[in-house]
Amino acid sequence: MAWSMVVALGGFLFGFDTAVISGAEKSIQQFWQLSVFEHGLTISIALIGTVIGSMLGSRPSDHFGRKNTLYFVAIAYLLSSLGTAFADNWYMFLAFRFLGGLGVGTSSVTAPIYISEVSPADRRGRLVGLFQFNVVLGILISYLSNYLISQVGETSWRWMLGVQAFPSLIFLILIRFIPESPRWLILKKQATEKALEILRIINPLNCDQELISIQNSSLDSEGNRHQKESIFSGHYSKPIVLAMLFAFFNQVSGINAIIYYAPRIFEMAGLGAHSSLLSTVGIGMVNFIFTLLAINIIDRVGRKLLMLIGSVGLICSLLLVAFTFYSGHFNGFAIPLYMMVFIAFFAFSQGAVIWVFISEIFPNQVRAQGQTLGSSTHWVMAALIAFSFPYFAETLGGATTFFFFASMMVLQLIFVWRWMPETKGKSLEQIETTIIMH
Repeated sequence: MAWSMVVALGGFLFGFDTAVISGAEKSIQQFWQLSVFEHGLTISIALIGTVIGSMLGSRPSDHFGRKNTLYFVAIAYLLSSLGTAFADNWYMFLAFRFLGGLGVGTSSVTAPIYISEVSPADRRGRLVGLFQFNVVLGILISYLSNYLISQVGETSWRWMLGVQAFPSLIFLILIRFIPESPRWLILKKQATEKALEILRIINPLNCDQELISIQNSSLDSEGNRHQKESIFSGHYSKPIVLAMLFAFFNQVSGINAIIYYAPRIFEMAGLGAHSSLLSTVGIGMVNFIFTLLAINIIDRVGRKLLMLIGSVGLICSLLLVAFTFYSGHFNGFAIPLYMMVFIAFFAFSQGAVIWVFISEIFPNQVRAQGQTLGSSTHWVMAALIAFSFPYFAETLGGATTFFFFASMMVLQLIFVWRWMPETKGKSLEQIETTIIMH
């Protein structure tokens, strides 16, 4: 539990780093007199780094180990926060924001893998879910931090970005006290004795049996050790499809459009700027509360039931938003209310389940590659939705845009109902043999 909480702190920094720029971006634009293109690049450079970091995340995780890769993540966050706070030119600022993005992308691959590999089967959903909970908490704290620091004066934007150095340093220090993943030690280093010591702490009653299961997962049907294999070798088509579709549906729900552009959406619905910002704070609180609820019940009710309930709720809330835009009768706070219902169902389902599910469904020998595939699909789709939403909202209007999101959630409901396997309460090796590989 303590190891998972330490690594989940990487999720807090993930959320903080992603959202903190929102409070500083106008001051940064004025400070360096940025053009529209330069301003857009300044905001999106971290997202570009995130996509690259998520695509490359499996390599250091497999080669150097989960723990050593987390050291890189912590150092990237620390240098990014200090570098952006003290940057004396725009190019240096961009470089350090890009480094922070690499940290976010690598963290989204490595942290869920590590937590899934050191968690008991009956608590794995809750513990991996801590990562997403901390992402949401990091976003909330960054908004609060920005609000408090904004009173400082002209240099407040430097403090907004620099304050992240404190939790980054704590994360860097605490990583020293967590062990390496026992599954990585067995499968990549054949360090059986060291791995068994860690397994005794995780699962004292069945550690020897779990060790044998992990060792057997590295053998083929003839008892020979698996050669180093690409995830695209043809043996892993089912988990690949599951991970990519899961990540795809996560983003075509419209979640990032709503998180990034909530004030704009509310102003489209006729609210004033002050009311729009107030409604955005409400969305952050709802996201936090329902993520907390989901991670506390995910191991009892299962991943699939959360996704079924969430899909139905997302369809209904998105249709309500679409019909409200279509009718033109906004009725005060109707749109913000429907948006909060949407966020509640998203946090309760997709938001809590995605990193848990993708970290579970790939066999031990290709888990890092699989997490990379799912994570990079997620981030590429996030970038596409974030960049295209303003254009589609303006040209097609709110009704058509949100009806599209609702129709995608109908497809998600079918996908979950027909093809999503349940993984609760099973060891990673049981998932591999009983669900994924057959």
